[in-house]
Amino acid sequence: MFGRMLDTKRPFTRADAVAAGISPRRLGGSRFRRIFRGVYISSAVRPTQRERIEGALLLLPEGAWASHVSAAHWCGVVVPQTSLVHVSVRHSEDRRWQPGLKPHVAPLHTRVRRHGGILVSDPARMFIELASVLDLVDLVVAGDSLIRVFGMKAEELVAALDKTRDYWSPAARYAAQFVRDGVDSPMESRLRMLLVLAGLPEPEVNFMLRDEDGRIVARFDLSYPRLRVIVEYDGRQHVEIMENWESDLDRREFLDNEEWRILKVTSRGIYVEPGRTVERVWRLLRKRGLFLPPPVDDWRPHFPGRKPAA
Repeated sequence: MFGRMLDTKRPFTRADAVAAGISPRRLGGSRFRRIFRGVYISSAVRPTQRERIEGALLLLPEGAWASHVSAAHWCGVVVPQTSLVHVSVRHSEDRRWQPGLKPHVAPLHTRVRRHGGILVSDPARMFIELASVLDLVDLVVAGDSLIRVFGMKAEELVAALDKTRDYWSPAARYAAQFVRDGVDSPMESRLRMLLVLAGLPEPEVNFMLRDEDGRIVARFDLSYPRLRVIVEYDGRQHVEIMENWESDLDRREFLDNEEWRILKVTSRGIYVEPGRTVERVWRLLRKRGLFLPPPVDDWRPHFPGRKPAA
């Protein structure tokens, strides 16, 4: 009977449909949507990248896995959006070519794991794969996210990469030196990288501020504790208020009394006017007594900036 043995709300092949009693004519009707040639899903299901990843694997022999940005996306690692689905196999004859599908042949020693019901690249291998398709800043953003998703430490990622000699492992190892534990958002990663690439001191991630009794009263995402400077992205509540804080006014009053300065940066300060952000932080650090030479230009290729829309 139609649909009894087939869950049409998940990707399925033409052969699966025929075996379940769905005729090719019905398959081509409005009740179904084609994901890839030979792979379909119910038209009632909203299109997602995850369905494309799952559908792509149906085209490949058993043992194939999601890789590169597709594996990262499936696992919840922050990566740029792409229309391509990346999959990997161990033998070139197992590749399948279709529009929208990017098959790779991975080294035989590649480690994979099961995550969310499908095979994906091992975290260290995933980071190496990402190094082949992402620039430095996007790769560090992904790395900060990756270690959080997989419950790793940055030093564990570095140690795993030190054992590899794959083609893209040098680029991965270079980026991994900038990956940090405990980063909460991709924009914080970008802001941190903007400052580092400009030659400014790296802000500390997740500094815990304690009161006179040693109790933690606040956490700063990015800060220079010795100079009592907080660099806060987007002006949102990125200083975590603990139970003994009643309001943002209490926070501001405490920080003012302790002579902390908060420098707020919006998305415009990263995507439109990154140079101004570098200048603002540089000037504040100098004003706080830190001798700094002028910023360097290494940030420019990664943060080109743009004119605001008219």
